[in-house]
Amino acid sequence: MFTDQLREAIEDKYKTFYFYKSMASLTNDRYWLDFIQHALDDEKSHYEMFQQLYYMMTGDYVQSLRKPGPVDNMKGALKQAVRDELEGTDKYKVMMLESPLQEGINPFFIAMHDDMEHAIRFSMMYNAI
Repeated sequence: MFTDQLREAIEDKYKTFYFYKSMASLTNDRYWLDFIQHALDDEKSHYEMFQQLYYMMTGDYVQSLRKPGPVDNMKGALKQAVRDELEGTDKYKVMMLESPLQEGINPFFIAMHDDMEHAIRFSMMYNAI
């Protein structure tokens, strides 16, 4: 069911935001911090757009979300981030095409596009370490 997929996407965006926030604590390099902050800002925006869409469909917001544990290894975190972002592009492409509401198309397109960009940025960081 689409609302279940949307709930999962909201949970993923919430966890990803805090994962990247923890990842940012592992570097003092301003260049890399800018990449991470860009992704943080995007993830927060995606979370908010998805929550709004969920509310439009159900009349409720997804609550009681769990933060992930702290990140302690930048290279491992980047490797996971690249994989997760690429998986997100596939998931949001399908959700965009299956959205029961016209208002769902833009948020999924934006998230799909941004996740591709994040994968590129994090891949560059991973290869530089």
